Amino acid sequence: MKKYILICILLFTGMGAFAQKFAYVDTEYILKHLPDYKSSLNQLNVLSQQWQKQVDNNFTEIDKMYKAYQADQVLLTEDMRKRRENDIIEKEKQAKEFQRKIFGPEGELFQARAKLLGPIQDGVTKAVAEVAKSKLLDFIFDKSSEATMMIYASSGYDVSNDVIKRLGYKPDSSIK
Repeated sequence: MKKYILICILLFTGMGAFAQKFAYVDTEYILKHLPDYKSSLNQLNVLSQQWQKQVDNNFTEIDKMYKAYQADQVLLTEDMRKRRENDIIEKEKQAKEFQRKIFGPEGELFQARAKLLGPIQDGVTKAVAEVAKSKLLDFIFDKSSEATMMIYASSGYDVSNDVIKRLGYKPDSSIK
């Protein structure tokens, strides 16, 4: 009987030695600590607002053209009506094309976001990998990601502050 107990203890101890280590980070929390990220977001917001203002101006101009057309429609000849309708339609096509060029999936805003935030996100990813190697972790999940849902996470496994320190910043517990 003592042999069986000893064998069981050795088996469970052996299995524990091969256990994988998990941890998680909160990338939103980490990014809030990075001044570069904040300034990049501000730059993107300014660009976005400027472009949105241009889009709004284009559609306001189209609206004015349409209202003027409606007011003058009775006085216009058939040829003049068609010309004004075509002008309005063409202007609307141009405005929609401009909007797609700026805000579309491969638009200028997307490219600016990739240019400004890409290096910051790469730095965070590199710091996470370095923390994982130094702490001998097998997996690190992103707590703030919608794709990975965590129902419970012990704070003892949160290595977000270690990543912030690795990036050269001081963690602030009041941010969360």
